[in-house]
Amino acid sequence: MTTSLADVASSDATLRAFLHGLPGIDRVGADQRAALLGTRSIKTTAKAQAIDLAISMVDLTTLEGADTAGKVRAMCTKAMHPGGGAPKVAAVCVYPDLVEVAAAAVRGSGVKVASVATAFPSGRTSLEVKVSDTALAVAAGADEVDMVIDRGAFLSGHYMKVFEQIVAVKAACGPAHLKVILETGELSTYDNVRRASWLAMLAGADFIKTSTGKVSPAATPPVTLVMLEAVRDFRAATGRQVGVKPAGGIRTTKDAIKNLVLVNETAGDDWLSPDWFRLGASSLLNDLLMQRQKLATGRYAGPDYFTLD
Repeated sequence: MTTSLADVASSDATLRAFLHGLPGIDRVGADQRAALLGTRSIKTTAKAQAIDLAISMVDLTTLEGADTAGKVRAMCTKAMHPGGGAPKVAAVCVYPDLVEVAAAAVRGSGVKVASVATAFPSGRTSLEVKVSDTALAVAAGADEVDMVIDRGAFLSGHYMKVFEQIVAVKAACGPAHLKVILETGELSTYDNVRRASWLAMLAGADFIKTSTGKVSPAATPPVTLVMLEAVRDFRAATGRQVGVKPAGGIRTTKDAIKNLVLVNETAGDDWLSPDWFRLGASSLLNDLLMQRQKLATGRYAGPDYFTLD
């Protein structure tokens, strides 16, 4: 890192040199490290605390073409009142046209409203449309915007184009937080995941997010590990803390707890908060609630005892 971070984005050449000068990642080592951390066993009181922490980090999500206002209101009710004394979730995540419905439903609860904007999930549209999409979502009541990057531009090496789009969308967010979705399943290598993470953070991202949930593989443990290393190193270099949101394929309590272990062992406990770590999911919450009830009562409740997400 011979170039000052203040000058990294002064030109396409300096940005490229910086991103390609980041340390390479040993893929085998990253896979083994993530697998080893995934074997950690958490029991009894610690498990109960981990489950409640994971619930509080959930971005409860519905991103389907068949979404309706009624479905979003029902999801918001569940987000605020999961049941059994469980904590409320961090946020609900919806398409921009349903932000107003969600914002009205959760008003005053402390649950945030996140909206996917910028031509989700492809990211293939003009910058003008991306900025307008973002501004409309924020005006409708979005507290957070989940922006997807143009992977075609990134993979073609047009880093400055991606950087400038993130900067423009961040400006359009105003007071809302910006989560930048990398769509790691399309980035091919862990080195690309690290480069995209740094690019997003340099451009002003408040969070970096693995996936749209529409591409497989999505939030794999090694990819989350690489992104956690990136935010840790970015804070060490700049003093600014950035959050991480794995999304897509996180369905069980075991998955959620593995992610919490990754956070604690990689970035540190400063990230063990909904302010800095989120779990994007649609079906995870029910499994967390079932496991929570099992710990409290000694009996499993079937999924029929919980509302569909």
